[in-house]
Amino acid sequence: MIRSGPMTEMKSPPEHALLERIASALERLAPPPQNDPDLNSADAFLWQSGSETLSPVPTVARVDITLLKGVDSQRDQLLENTDRFARGLPANNALLWGARGMGKSSLVKAVHGSINQAKSGALALVEIHREDVESLPALMSLLKSSGRQTIVFCDDLSFDKDETSYKSLKAVLEGGIEGRPDNVIFYATSNRRHLMPRDMMENERSTAINPSEAVEERVSLSDRFGLWLGFHKCSQDEYLSMIQAYASHHGLRISEEELRAGAIEWTATRGARSGRVAWQYIQDVAGRLGHKLS
Repeated sequence: MIRSGPMTEMKSPPEHALLERIASALERLAPPPQNDPDLNSADAFLWQSGSETLSPVPTVARVDITLLKGVDSQRDQLLENTDRFARGLPANNALLWGARGMGKSSLVKAVHGSINQAKSGALALVEIHREDVESLPALMSLLKSSGRQTIVFCDDLSFDKDETSYKSLKAVLEGGIEGRPDNVIFYATSNRRHLMPRDMMENERSTAINPSEAVEERVSLSDRFGLWLGFHKCSQDEYLSMIQAYASHHGLRISEEELRAGAIEWTATRGARSGRVAWQYIQDVAGRLGHKLS
């Protein structure tokens, strides 16, 4: 009878050490964790929806609020609404709609600058691109935790046929279970009063079981904005007033007669009068004069 000797103890492979090496390698490959943004590091930010982060904007491209001509009523209403919000008082979301080039986005940035000039750091301005509207809930959650009074701004907001991202905007503005954070307000500019093309709403009316309800679904998006500010084409006097204000502000050495004649010829070649056209003319004049605009 053969007696077997003592059983030899089997050594298991060094699995623990192997797993540690794998974990260490993955940590080196992974991007560093994103820290919560410092909303006090700047007065303006761009929302990056892909990484859900805020990029500070050191210098905002804006014009002084005193240079915006022909929009006195809109300026005063938006300034008052924004000032209330900056002081922690009730204020409305604002929709600035109407003619192209009449200073809608310029007014939002100018009002923000004016408020912060009066009280440094009173408001943060966060711009979100129209394509990123569906990420608004994530942005709102981040801003709510910051506690800083913030304007979320979307320029040239509109929705085309078959888009459903407008529902995210509706929920964030008023209709969601959580609602808009108290420290956030939403300002948008658009060429459309109802943010939807007319043919889209008419198509919904023709195919819906209850046409009126289908249209109301779309129109109710604009109703989420308590403050509607309309911008219309300016008169020639308003256009020339813009030109003169820009020329004086930037110290252009040109006679009033030459400035006026050139401004009228400039707008005639473009078939339109607006604040944008006025600024383009001023840039042309400054370039011919060899004058740098600050």
